[in-house]
Amino acid sequence: MKHLHLIPAAVLALFAPATTHAAAKPNLIFINIDDLGYADIGPFGSKLNRTPNLDRMAKEGRKLTSFYAAPVCSPSRAALMTGCYPKRGLPIPHVLFPTSAVGLNPAERTVAEVLKDAGYTTACIGKWHLGDQLEFLPTNQGFDYSLGIPYSNDMGISSEGSKSDLGVPLPKPAAPLKAGNQRGDEAGLKGNSQPPLPLVENTVVVGRVKQDEQQGIVETYTNAAVKFIRDHRDQPFFLYLPHSAVHFPIYPGKKWAGKSPNGIYSDWVEEVDWSVGQVLDTLRELKLDSNTLVIFTSDNGGTQRAVNTPLRGYKASTWEGGIRVPTIAWWPGKIPPATSTDAITGMFDILPTFARLGGGTLPQDRKLDGMDIWPLLAGEPDAKGHEDFFYFRGLKLEAVRSGPWKLKLAGTPAPAGKKNAPSAGPQLYHLESDIGESKNVAAANHAVVKRLQQLAETMANDLGTDGEGPGVRPLGRVKNPQPFIALDGTVRENAVGTKKRFE
Repeated sequence: MKHLHLIPAAVLALFAPATTHAAAKPNLIFINIDDLGYADIGPFGSKLNRTPNLDRMAKEGRKLTSFYAAPVCSPSRAALMTGCYPKRGLPIPHVLFPTSAVGLNPAERTVAEVLKDAGYTTACIGKWHLGDQLEFLPTNQGFDYSLGIPYSNDMGISSEGSKSDLGVPLPKPAAPLKAGNQRGDEAGLKGNSQPPLPLVENTVVVGRVKQDEQQGIVETYTNAAVKFIRDHRDQPFFLYLPHSAVHFPIYPGKKWAGKSPNGIYSDWVEEVDWSVGQVLDTLRELKLDSNTLVIFTSDNGGTQRAVNTPLRGYKASTWEGGIRVPTIAWWPGKIPPATSTDAITGMFDILPTFARLGGGTLPQDRKLDGMDIWPLLAGEPDAKGHEDFFYFRGLKLEAVRSGPWKLKLAGTPAPAGKKNAPSAGPQLYHLESDIGESKNVAAANHAVVKRLQQLAETMANDLGTDGEGPGVRPLGRVKNPQPFIALDGTVRENAVGTKKRFE
């Protein structure tokens, strides 16, 4: 915590003492890394980054090699929270920005709400990115406690380090955008109009995140997560740990910067591995490992800094490299060690799976797209994943998968190097034999193309293939959204109850 300008009392008393009683239900932990590449960790083939804790986690657990997120941050997190395709619960074209007028609708029933109603204590420690107004914050979406930056760590002031990596000279303060462009759109403020980065505990600003705080953010989240586990060891808990790492700007901690032979990005991946080790070691020390399911994943594919081998493409695309993410499930004694499954699974499966394990009740008044994948995680021989999967990029359906076949629909972005041109026609790939999507076999498989085109058309009367269909649920909206910290350093009144400044 020494890196952050925090209110000491808030740090020393993050959590209320737990009531002692036997935890009959399993503890549930979901660790979500930001922008991690498919092959950035040892269990998925990394030759650059040293990840001994994740290596051990995979040896003791099960890899999910066809686990799907979304092309970018906010939609992926919406799928996790709601058990739905991102477009169903958070119909936005891209991501949310600071001071957004929209966010995840409080009427949505999140995985945290389902588990809280089932007797769990819940915490979100890390990046939220589903709306930064009071109505959209984690503590209004089922979490008893939250601590973190409300959105991406690059959505701040450039002169405070939010738009350049560690070691790069800071630019001079940039002039805010001219009047008339300040508001941007309902998704929030962009560019030079973005306010300072806040660290928020529940609804209270407890720090202003500059360079030192960026460098300490993994340690801050990790220490808070370990404290939460210790304080709630005697009751069932759900811990959601969404790291800001390894999203740009890259800020490995002071103990990690320069320690890997492959630069600061590798430094930060290795610090993330340390963080995972702290969580797993704490569970072992407290003898909670035999009653705790931990899932590790990334919110979308890696950027061009990352290694997505053998997948094609990067973050923000619906190539496999943009949306298929490295995932490990760990529960000693319950999940078979050193195993893997290539069944189709995804972020939207977490809510129904955790509900089943925790004795929660799924909402009956709305459609869910996910399924209970516990039989797959447990290695049951006849367990299956999804037969079909729909690849949305924002509001547009760009591809569909059925079994091993993936069809990139006509009119979707062309391969790298032809960024501004739409593809000439449908592209068909057989992912079991061509995971890198290198050979378009549409011409030789007309019947498969037609079947997958018909499958894509089934979305027209549900979520829609472009724009909003009848199955899309409304966004949450507020009037006159305000930043947590204004450009003059004043903290939002409804965040602290009184005027305060963070210089």
